[in-house]
Parts: sequence; structure tokens; C-alpha cells
Amino acid sequence: MDSEEDDYSGDTAVEYSKDDGDGYDDGDYDSDNASSSRRQQNYIALKEADIRERQENEITTVSTVLSVSRADASILLRHYHWSASNVHEVWFADEDGVRKAVGLLESPVVRFPNAKELTCGICFESSPLDGISSAACGHPFCDECWRAYMSTSINGGPGCLMLRCPEPSCGAAVSQDMIDRLVSEEDKERYARYLLRSYIEDNPKTKWCPGPGCEYAVEFVVGSENYDCTEDAHRPVDCDTVAKWITKNSAESENTNWILAYTKPCPKCKRPIEKNHGCMHMTCRAPCRFEFCWLCLGAYSGHGQCNGYKATDEAERKKEMAKISIERYTHYYERWAANESSRQKALAGLHEMKTVNLKKLSDKQSQPETQLKFMTEAWLQIVECRRVLKWTYAYGYYLPEPEQVKRQFFEYLQGEAEAGLERLHLCAEKDVQTYLGREPPPTDFNDFRSKLVGLTSVTRKYFENLVRAFENGLSDVDSQGTSRGEASSREGGLGRDSDYHGSWGCDECTYFNTISLPTCEMCHQPRRILKRTRNE
Repeated sequence: MDSEEDDYSGDTAVEYSKDDGDGYDDGDYDSDNASSSRRQQNYIALKEADIRERQENEITTVSTVLSVSRADASILLRHYHWSASNVHEVWFADEDGVRKAVGLLESPVVRFPNAKELTCGICFESSPLDGISSAACGHPFCDECWRAYMSTSINGGPGCLMLRCPEPSCGAAVSQDMIDRLVSEEDKERYARYLLRSYIEDNPKTKWCPGPGCEYAVEFVVGSENYDCTEDAHRPVDCDTVAKWITKNSAESENTNWILAYTKPCPKCKRPIEKNHGCMHMTCRAPCRFEFCWLCLGAYSGHGQCNGYKATDEAERKKEMAKISIERYTHYYERWAANESSRQKALAGLHEMKTVNLKKLSDKQSQPETQLKFMTEAWLQIVECRRVLKWTYAYGYYLPEPEQVKRQFFEYLQGEAEAGLERLHLCAEKDVQTYLGREPPPTDFNDFRSKLVGLTSVTRKYFENLVRAFENGLSDVDSQGTSRGEASSREGGLGRDSDYHGSWGCDECTYFNTISLPTCEMCHQPRRILKRTRNE
């Protein structure tokens, strides 16, 4: 998990590489434009070494303050969710109660001072003292039985971290030192992994990165927003909307809607039937075998004409509503999934650019790879924009139908951002190929550079506006049901380049310029003002 953020990635790290387990490294991305508006980072990314170091520091602190062994300090911290302050508080309030609760005994319960051999409490075999082990309680068990007991517990999951003495009436804790001494290397490693993970999973302020294959953890600082959500980064869509969308995608409700929309019940046995041939003569499956007309659902024996119109009954109305519902869901889901697929392909394109094509371009253009950084920045922008665009379709699905003006404003912003992204993606994916092939390119490479850098900047600006509008709840739609851009268009006589957040959009390159500029900052085309006559 990388700690890079761009200007609209929000409070979570921009996961260009580890987010999807693809192993792509985005460490080269440090665009000046992006860094100028980054938000204050409210989390800390933790590597395994960082987690282990923090664990050791906590154990050392508790061991020193309470004057207990490191093994006992570890047991206390696990019981109190790795909070040294909580351990100190309860320990000094009631040391005896804490010892009893966690299984830390000050002295053995049983002693065998003069014995040369002891009988194992599990297998009841006698063993010499060097083959017998016990926890702090002193209950004797042979090493073989201890090893089997510990191995079974470790293989059973992280519950082994709270392992107690095998004696049924005893609650003495089994320390990590004892486990490390008796178990196999494989079990020892597994136990250490559970112990490491417990530091993150028992702490309400830390979470593992949900990216497949990522071993980083995230610690959230005070004041951060919802960190219970473990989905991939989904700004600007809120966590509740994402949770509803993910649930809907995996729920059986859509199967039910499909059955209702595209099948009809057999008039006799009521099982749903899908029409798979052209004629209207239907025969239900065995054992029913009822023959009926698909159109009117009447028995086919003696069936006459059924072309006369009859008023739609409640069942037909529900069927039509179900069909509309599933078509609407399909519209948003297809575009959500298509952008996720494009994002995955963009990650592959980024990887290819870094590992193969940058060197090719460097050789062909006689330029160092450091001067070709704009290529990777373009691909990183595409990856992030695909992620944002993907979640806008989930947002659109849950946007209330009655709010038509707000929906129109949303679809305008989404459409403009999507069009800009397509231009950038096409340029980075297709246009660059002319400079990688054997044939001489049709245009100068510097022209291509200017074009790609310009498209990257334009696309970033579009998505900044899109994210800003979403996070403001599309508040640019005023109480009269018009967007501020539309209102200024009517009042000031502006066309498509109307005022939006103090800017105007160029008709040529679609770049949003400061309202005071007479020409486009990107393509230098003059601003076009459409004069309209007002009907008084």
C-alpha cells in the first residue's frame, strides 16, 4: 500500500499498484499540480516491520512499568487489545483481579519437589523431569502431549493466542516462550503471524488494507472519517451507498426481478417458464406437461384468438415495473463494471509503460526516461479517473428519480468527465503507438507530449469539478430547480462556456479556465460567447 494521494483521491491512499494486487509501483508519481491541492493525510500506512516494532515497544513499556516478564506483558496486552494505557489502568486498580482474568499466576498451584519422574495428565505415561513441562500453574504434561495440544490449537486459528493449561480446572495462561520451545518451526511461524495480526485486528483504530495480496495496515488518526468500511477507495461516493451497491450486486433480488420480468408462470403448476422458441404454443416441463398460449396463458386445447386488448391487471403491471427496474439496474451496472474493467486494463498499460515502453521511447527519442515522466503521470491519472467514474454510476443509481434537475446536472458533469477521460485514454493507449513502431511518426514527439500533458491536466480538472460537486451534494442546483451554470447562462448570455465555479469551459479542448481569461489557457483558443435574445 502506497501513501501517494492525488488532488481528488481524498482521505485514503491512491492505490495505483498494491490496491489490486498487481504489483505495480507508482512511486514515480509526484505531479506538482496534484501535490498543490492534496489534503492533509489522516492515516499512517504500516509495514510489517513497523507493526512488529510497535508491538515490541508496547511489550517493553508494560514489562518495565509493571515489573513483569516480557512473556507476561505480551499476555496482558493481548487480553487488553494491545493498549498499554488500558493495561496500566486496570493493573494498578486491581492487580489480583487482572492476574486471575488473564491467567498470570504468581506461584505454582502444584509442586513435586522430590520427584524424579512424573505422570502426564493427558496420556498418563511416566516421563523423566526433562520430558515434562508445565505452565505457571505447575500441572505436569509430557512434551509430546504439550506439542500435540499446542499444534491443534494453532491450526485451529488465532484463538491459540489465548491458550490455557490443558487441566480442565486450571486457567493458567501458556506463554509464547513455552510455545516456541515445544512446537515445530511451521507452527512457531504460524503462531507469530497470528500474534502480529492481532495487533491490527484487536485495535479499533487500525485496519488491514483490503487490497488483494497487500500486507500493509492503516492506522487512522483522530478526526478521520468512517474507517469501518474496508472496500476499495471509492471517493466521492459515501460508504453507505457503496455498501448498498455491493450488496445489490451480490443479492438474489436481481435474479428474482429477472424471473418476474422475463418469465411467465405456468397456469397449472405456477412454475416460471422462459420462452425459448418462436411460436406461442408452450408446453410446461414434466410432470406437468400443460399446454398453453404464451400471450394469454389460456389452455391451448381449443384455443382461439387472443388478439383483443384487455386492460392490464395488477400482475401485468408488476411484471412491467420489474422489467423497467432490471433494465435500469443493468444500465448502471454495465457501466460500473465496464469502467472497472478499463481500470484493470489501465493498470496493465501502466505496468507495460514502466517496464517496456519507457525504455523504447527513450531509445527512439534520444531522451532520458526522466523526461518521459508525463507518460506514467497520464496513465496514473487514467487509473484514478476510472475508479472515480466507476463509482459515479453507483451514485447515479441511487439518485432519487423525482430530482430531475439535479439528475440532469449530475449526468452533465459525469458525461463531460467521461468524454475527457476517453480522449486521454485514447491518446495514452493508441496515439503513443505511432512513436513505438518502426514507421516514422506523422508528427513531432514534442507535439504529442504537449497534447498528452494538456489532456492529462484537462481531465484532472474535470474530475476535480465532478468530485467537488458530488461532495457538495450537487448543491449547485438552486432552489428554483436550475444549476448555477444554467442560471448564469441565462443572465449573462453565455453558452456552453458558462460560469461554473468561477470558470468557463473551452469548446475546443474542454479545459476549464478562470472566468477572467479571454483565451483558453491550454489551447489558446479565444473564448466564444453566445449571444441570446431574452423573451421579456
